This record gives sequence, C-alpha cells and structure tokens, in this order.
Amino acid sequence: MNPTLHLPTNDGRLARYTLRTTAPIAPAPAGTRFNRIAYSAAHVVADPRAAIDPWLQCAIDWDATIAYRRRLWSLGLGVAEAMDTAQRGMGLDWPTSLELIRRSLDAARDMPGALVASGCGTDHLSLDAVRNVDDVIRGYEQQMEAIEALGGRLIVMASRALARVATSPADYERVYDRVLRQAGQPVILHWLGDMFDPALKGYWGSIDADLAMGTALAVIESNAAKVDGIKISLLDKDKEIAMRRRLPAGVRMYTGDDFNYAQLIAGDGVGASVNHRHSDALLGIFDAIAPAANAALAALATGDKARFHAILAPTVPLSRHIFAAPTRFYKTGIVFMAWLNGHQSHFTMVGGQQSTRSLAHLGEIFRLADAADLIEQPELAVRRMAHLLALHGVEA
Repeated sequence: MNPTLHLPTNDGRLARYTLRTTAPIAPAPAGTRFNRIAYSAAHVVADPRAAIDPWLQCAIDWDATIAYRRRLWSLGLGVAEAMDTAQRGMGLDWPTSLELIRRSLDAARDMPGALVASGCGTDHLSLDAVRNVDDVIRGYEQQMEAIEALGGRLIVMASRALARVATSPADYERVYDRVLRQAGQPVILHWLGDMFDPALKGYWGSIDADLAMGTALAVIESNAAKVDGIKISLLDKDKEIAMRRRLPAGVRMYTGDDFNYAQLIAGDGVGASVNHRHSDALLGIFDAIAPAANAALAALATGDKARFHAILAPTVPLSRHIFAAPTRFYKTGIVFMAWLNGHQSHFTMVGGQQSTRSLAHLGEIFRLADAADLIEQPELAVRRMAHLLALHGVEA
C-alpha cells in the first residue's frame, strides 16, 4: 500500500494524499556527455548545531555542503558557486562565500571534468558607504582578486551598490568595462531581475528591459573576448530569446529562466550563429531536479527531444511553484527538496530562511515533486513530511 499523508491546502484544510507508484527518475550512466553546458546554482547546508544568532551570523555544515556538490558533479552538472541571491546577501556573507568557493574548488580537483564558476560581487560593501561608481569598481576588484587567486572562474554578479549609485547607462558601461578588462579568463555576466532582488530594479540604467538589454549588449560587444556568456534571470522567455539572437558569435546565453527552461535549452534552431539557436543553463531549479536534468540533457545529446521534454515537462509546475512570488524566497523550496530526499539531515537554512514559505506552500512542493517522479526515497520523504507537519501542530 502506498504511503498516505494529510497535506495542508491554501484554504486551510487538510487533504488526503497518496504517493504515486512510479519509480524515481533514473540518471543517465556516469560519464554521459551533454551538448549543453548546465550549471546548478547550488545551495549551502547550514549547521543547525552552531551556537550563533542565525539572523545575524552564518554557520555552514561544510561536509554536507561539499557532498551535495559532489552529487551535482556526478550527475554532469556544473556548480555555480556562492552566487545565489536567495542566500548570498540574505544570510551568506562574503567571508563565508569566499571560504565556500575555496572548498568547492578544492573538491572539484578530485572530480575530472567538474565545472565551477564562482560569484563575484560587491556585497561586502556597506551600501551607505558607497558614494560613486569608483567605490563599486574597487569592490568588484577586491572580490575578483580573491577568487582568481584561488584559481576560480568568475560569475560577475549584479551589484546592489551599482544599482544604487549609477545615474546613467554610461556608469554601468564604465564599471563593467573596467572589470572585464582585468578578468584573467572569460567570465559569465549575470543580469538578475528585480523579482529576485528588488534592490536591482532598473539595472543597466533603465526600468525598460529593452533599453537595459541594449546597454548590456554594448558592454558584451566591447569585451566579447572576455565574456563566456550571460545569464539572464528575468522569467521572460521572449526577452531571453531576443537577447540571445543579438549576442556576438561564441558568447553563450545561460538561461536563468526557472519558468521556461525546457523550451529555452532545447532551442528553436533559429539564428545565424550556433549560440543564437539555444540557451545553455545556469539555474536554481537544477539543484532540486538534478536527476531529471541529467536524464533530460542526456536524451537531448542523442537528439531525442521528445524524451527531453517528456522528462522535464512534469518538473516545470514544480519549478514555477518553488519560484512563485515573492521569488527571492525560492531557496526555501530547494532546501526543502534536499531534506525530503535525504541529502541533508535537517530543514534549517542560513539566515533562518526556512521560515519564508508557508506550510501549505511546502505541502504543494511535496505533491508536485511526487508528480515529477522526484521523490527519491518515498518512505523517508513521508516520515520527514509527517514530522514537519507535527511540528506545526498538524497530524499527518
């Protein structure tokens, strides 16, 4: 008999839910090659035993955090390290981020072919102390130097400080030109929409996305040899495709669209250059759906688009729910999935972020994960869900 729970619904009721009988998604054989580059914006595992004030300080379970990265690498996914706004800047500070980058790079050396790209930003700066774009440049340079000294490759993240002090698109061009000229190897740029971080509203000098896109493209065109690609997280597939078509040859579009990733990664075959025809991936949702991402990308590499879409289609409702507004709290669902599936021993997050989503929201994640065949150990998941419900006064 399949396990059964009573899960909360949005109207405050409890609804009986019985798990499906289908087996969880099986990853492709080890060593399977993909024809897309795919990074996962990996979460960190907090240390719940640390005697700290979680809202003010950060404690990481380093063994569990690195073990999760090894899992992602074993599934053929790269790790976009220490760049996730949902924890970086919301509990994960710069000194801890740099230590995370160091440990991740060390671990990757033991796994042939493991990809790591590391978030470089200005989050160590006090916003009240930033007066002009020169302060922003110095902030970027400090993190660049530290990451490159470890042998790391950069993801140049959007800067809250720059959004605060810039007065025109020219200020963005000046900062990024300076940063890119100094980069030791091609970087990934990151355009993060204000649905992920309200402090980034009007990035690239305009609240008009088309005008902002023009500025970002001008920066890329002026520094094409220093740009591996750009990740855009606007949750608007048409804008991503429009920008993809305009990228210089060889500069990749890394989709950050956690609503439409399957369509964007598969591509449409339209464009003068190969990089215009599809997106690669740098996605938060790949953390939670890693086995499905692996199996789907393996199918795509063989030309089996039908299977690619069949695997990913059930994951899209799950992703849209996890990334529902307020989107900046999406990491709670990611960590919840890792806990349900036994990849960490607790449901605690840096910054106390486990409290940002409702019990009903988490119950729906459970249902949607089951529908997508992403419950890896059903009995464990049921026990853990029942325990969480009990902690909230709900008998499962």
